[in-house]
Amino acid sequence: MRILLIIAFLSFSGFIYAGEDEAQEPVLEYLEMSPKFTVNLAERKKYLLVNVQLMVEGAEAVEKIKKHFPVLRHQLIMFFSGRFAAELQTSEQREKLRQGALDTIRETLDKYDNSDGLRDLFFTEFLVS
Repeated sequence: MRILLIIAFLSFSGFIYAGEDEAQEPVLEYLEMSPKFTVNLAERKKYLLVNVQLMVEGAEAVEKIKKHFPVLRHQLIMFFSGRFAAELQTSEQREKLRQGALDTIRETLDKYDNSDGLRDLFFTEFLVS
């Protein structure tokens, strides 16, 4: 009987220990930079509307990025504005814009804090009109 109790206890404590490791792993979260970005393009009566989502790892990084949303939004507005519609037509051009936006966010975070925890940036809506 004692042997069964010892085996049961050791098995149960192993499950608890495994659960603690999982709880400590950083969690990925997506932060929507709302409202959507709407900026004027270089041509008359042309604009870009883009919805940006940031992939962030860890609760501390999420809070840090939320804290700096105003400056991050400003930098992205400046980055997106004044482009020509012809620069935003192909998937390669849009991927280059996405990578540039991610670099802009990283540089801005590094200037005011650090970019640890920022994993990626995605466009979940993209309209040139």
